[in-house]
Amino acid sequence: MPYWTCGSGYIELAISRPDARSASHSGPCDDDVAELSRKPYIKRQLEACDAEKLVKTLSEYGAWDAEELADHDQNLQRILWLACGDIADGQV
Repeated sequence: MPYWTCGSGYIELAISRPDARSASHSGPCDDDVAELSRKPYIKRQLEACDAEKLVKTLSEYGAWDAEELADHDQNLQRILWLACGDIADGQV
């Protein structure tokens, strides 16, 4: 199973390629990412993510402002989407 980690190494996720592809495709992915986040093996990994480290990691992308990054649940969705994109694109 592909193992994704952010550049700082703070966040690590193991996601199967089929699952990653299910949440990384053209068009809106929000519903698919949300569905994937409920799978037990993904949910356990997301629950282990430290909120401060998650914000620090996501802020490095420059795509979300401080107000947006205050929402931990959305941050979990964001990091899962990013990881899925890298895995689906074969970067991992």
